[in-house]
Amino acid sequence: MQRPLTGGRRLLHHAASRLLLPLALAFLLLLPGIESAFAHAVAEGDKGYIKEITGVHLLPFVYLGAKHMVTGYDHILFLFGVIFFLYRAKHIAIYVSLFALGHSTTMLLGVYLNVGINSYLIDAIIGLSVAYKALDNMGAFQRWLGYQPNTKAATLIFGLFHGFGLSTKILEYEISPDGLIPNLLAFNVGVELGQLTALGMILIAMGFWRRTAGFWRHAYTANVWMLTAGFVLVGYQLTGYFVS
Repeated sequence: MQRPLTGGRRLLHHAASRLLLPLALAFLLLLPGIESAFAHAVAEGDKGYIKEITGVHLLPFVYLGAKHMVTGYDHILFLFGVIFFLYRAKHIAIYVSLFALGHSTTMLLGVYLNVGINSYLIDAIIGLSVAYKALDNMGAFQRWLGYQPNTKAATLIFGLFHGFGLSTKILEYEISPDGLIPNLLAFNVGVELGQLTALGMILIAMGFWRRTAGFWRHAYTANVWMLTAGFVLVGYQLTGYFVS
């Protein structure tokens, strides 16, 4: 399913190690601004809209769901990692569907059943999902454990956590029970449309990159960058949890 990295691994590892510190520092500098703007938070204007409206508003909630997914950098990073070494449309569809199934299930049930998780902890787990996928792409688990964990199960499980991240925030905004189910379904449709949009952009960019000679030279480095971003997200959220 996923093609292992071949050739020049030591050279790539050396280059990746040299890039690790500056990448981590750059991400740390940018993260506070990014976190406040995106993550699982909803923009202030959207937040006020969600709190104030009652009744069924399908199109606005479709828009809000799509906007959340397209601007959710943690979702996009995870999707990027999931499809990084997937080449066949069938395989991409399977993995993205598993992620969507997990994400939709916990988002809908979490809000409907009023089940929330501390936003710092859930976002830390989401950061961990990014780091996990990067390590998986780098073949770390095969080297460390001697076998390959089930990537489909991991995609579904982490999809469940991504959905809880969103449901937790929606609960904080006290969405009206009047029209709740139709609005949530519309929001979820928007999320899936946004996911398809983000996936399309990633696949176009990956398609061009894979046709260049530099893809295999920089594949390992790209996953080291993703690993760094994931762990920085985990650290940032855990810091927020312990200080809040």
